[in-house]
Amino acid sequence: MLIEEEKEEEHNVKTPKPSSSSANKDAADGFETASDGELGPNESDDETQHHVQLEETDDLAFKQKSLEQANEVKLEGNGLFGNGHYEEALSKYELALQLAPDMPSSVELRSICHSNRAICFSKLGKYDDAVKEFTKALELNPSYMKALIRRAEAHEKLEHFEEAIADMKKILELDPSNDQARKAIRRLEPLAEAKREKMKEEMIGKLKDMGNSLLGRFGMSVDNFKAVKDPNTGSYSVSFQR
Repeated sequence: MLIEEEKEEEHNVKTPKPSSSSANKDAADGFETASDGELGPNESDDETQHHVQLEETDDLAFKQKSLEQANEVKLEGNGLFGNGHYEEALSKYELALQLAPDMPSSVELRSICHSNRAICFSKLGKYDDAVKEFTKALELNPSYMKALIRRAEAHEKLEHFEEAIADMKKILELDPSNDQARKAIRRLEPLAEAKREKMKEEMIGKLKDMGNSLLGRFGMSVDNFKAVKDPNTGSYSVSFQR
């Protein structure tokens, strides 16, 4: 389809030449005329605005092209992941992140690439790295359900039971009907409690060793001291026994 361009009509208007006396009068009155090469303020502003618009258009086109390239590289990473080439897939997802421009329309792509990198790390048994990548994905998209579920699984592998429970509770906030998250919380809570008790025992053991090291200089040990609970007040008192 041809686009018709609107042409302005040309008007042949003859402008009378000023007489020499009129020109002399203008010069005497201090009247100055712009030279042919000078631009008025409106013309200058229009030209600047035109250049700005061109730059913005070029920048948008460049970002859009970069986003398309990033998506293509991400798909290459998916293919490598599907064939079990996790290290190579990691490199592709990293390249896609480098190509993806910092703009709102690329947030989803970048979030997915971080999540996919995390899954690769999980497949390689690098759960610490997986948690870091899932966290980056969730920083871009806090309601990314799959990333939350998989980060919880990575936390569980690391025996970070409290953190895994926190992720599952976040899933329930987003989706109260999620039975998988509810069951996971019930399963993880006893594990978290057992870990807390184990950490408490380890801490008491270290304190006991430290106390014995100090009291040993005086021929005593922490076993010489016994904590007795008052049944009336519930408070404890320490007694020394030989």
